[in-house]
Amino acid sequence: MLILTVKLLIAHIIGDFVFQPDSWVEDKKINKHKSKFLYIHGLVHLIALIILVQFNWPYWPYLITIVISHLIIDLIKLNLEGIINNRILFIIDQISHIIIISIVVYLITPYTIDLEKIYSKESLLFILALLSITFVSSIIMKMIMTKWNLEEDSSDDSLQNAGKYIGILERLFVFGFIILNQWGAIGLLIAAKSVFRFGDLSRAKNRKLTEYMLIGSLISFGLAILIGLSYRYFIS
Repeated sequence: MLILTVKLLIAHIIGDFVFQPDSWVEDKKINKHKSKFLYIHGLVHLIALIILVQFNWPYWPYLITIVISHLIIDLIKLNLEGIINNRILFIIDQISHIIIISIVVYLITPYTIDLEKIYSKESLLFILALLSITFVSSIIMKMIMTKWNLEEDSSDDSLQNAGKYIGILERLFVFGFIILNQWGAIGLLIAAKSVFRFGDLSRAKNRKLTEYMLIGSLISFGLAILIGLSYRYFIS
């Protein structure tokens, strides 16, 4: 079951990402169901599927089902562009393809989902840790850092919510390194962040920005380390 799933996912990635030039995508957006590249795209998927399942003839009806459903989902996506946010539409599109693949795998090699593993102590603690690192820590950071209001924070040169996403990503990296027991990698991450922010610090007219960034970074890393160590403790 796992091997078949991997093969179908590889075929999906080859067809949807590797062998789909931007020119095909743009033509499909303009011409929709009239675009020849839509059907060439489906043919690429079919060829990739046939090669990966090693020309196994009993699989043919399932492979054709995947290709046809893929084209239908793509057509729906093309007609919803401009109505739904493109990022959300992309996520829905990919999830729909994965659902179809999952159904096909189930029809070929039936499998069961072990709910006990989903609700196990390890899974629930992992979910709690991720939520704490992303949403809870962001709110804690915001509550602490809004005590200070620097002119540099209101600059139009900064991307919207960039600081929030950078903080979430760095905490996720730290959490992952702690799980893997790679403490040296955390030091490398801190050093890399310091190098990237050196320009901002060197342009600061006083030490307020330096102190502000240092406090934020230390709190962010501290929260990630605390959550990571707590997770390892309760898991063990």
